[in-house]
Amino acid sequence: MPQITETDLKKEMDKGMLQGLYFLYGPEKYLLHRFVSRFGEKAEKQPFPDFNFQRLDGSQCTAEEIGEAVEALPFMAERKYVLVSDWDAESRSAADGEKLSAVLEDIPESTVLVLYTLALEPDPKRSAKWKKWIAAAGKQGKVLCLERKSQSELEKLLCTAAEKRFCPLSRENAAKIIENCGNDLQRLLNELEKLCAYAQESEITAEMIGTLVSRNLETTVFSLSKVILNGKYQEAYGILDTLLSQNEEPVAILGVLASSYLDMYRVRCAIQSGQTAMEPAKYFDYKNKEFRLRNAERDSRNLSMPTLRACLEALSQADKEIKSGYGDRKLFQRLALEKLMAKLLWIVQGEKKR
Repeated sequence: MPQITETDLKKEMDKGMLQGLYFLYGPEKYLLHRFVSRFGEKAEKQPFPDFNFQRLDGSQCTAEEIGEAVEALPFMAERKYVLVSDWDAESRSAADGEKLSAVLEDIPESTVLVLYTLALEPDPKRSAKWKKWIAAAGKQGKVLCLERKSQSELEKLLCTAAEKRFCPLSRENAAKIIENCGNDLQRLLNELEKLCAYAQESEITAEMIGTLVSRNLETTVFSLSKVILNGKYQEAYGILDTLLSQNEEPVAILGVLASSYLDMYRVRCAIQSGQTAMEPAKYFDYKNKEFRLRNAERDSRNLSMPTLRACLEALSQADKEIKSGYGDRKLFQRLALEKLMAKLLWIVQGEKKR
């Protein structure tokens, strides 16, 4: 399906060449919001924006209402802008989809129609409806999927942003920020603002990052799995206690912990089959998350397949217990997680004694 790149869309905006349909989606919501804001700024600069700029809530409006907005000619201006948020191809009926497709086929040259998904996560690989819709949008206009940035791109972006704030940041320390926060661009830039305010136009150091940067759930739980593998009982229970005191959902904690062990199991399977640690990326969703496979290779180096299978079995059993709790739900889930931790630590200890 026809795609437009971020660079191409920026050029069209800068040169005033916007026309027809644009469909923007993807997991990187910060960039998506930035592009939508720029469309809005372009529209506001039009003469008589009250007439020539229309926003519609795609979760509430009909295809007919979008069609009416699109077909209305601009008033004493070159373009009319119509921005539609979160039209959900998955939940709409086939008839609604066909009506909107008909609208897309006949967009006047004077209209710029922007459909975007800030509250939705379209997945054309898993949803036939979204696949059909995105293909139709690609035939009639331009489609931009804003994926998460790669580790290298994020490091470069953070270094550049820090330099603009007169706070030098090395690639190594940029990687440390990403390691703590994950790959969400909005969160990374928020943490960078905090670091720059503290650094006051001096270099951002590893010590500053360790002191000031907040770890997200995924990063913290991956650290939890690491200390379990190292048999550090007190530190493991300390991390779990911190997570629960921060009101993190036990189901979410368990989910991230299970994904960590699953990464290790997949990597060990690949290596024992004569492949590299990156082999699982061909079959599972590790796009821009390849660092997880590298970490899994490092952390599972001294673990046997029977040990990893025993850990996955313990995680599976804990999942059943947590989701079938009774009585005091919070207390039950906490006890289930603490019992899981003891079991995982015991399994690893047994591996070391062999």
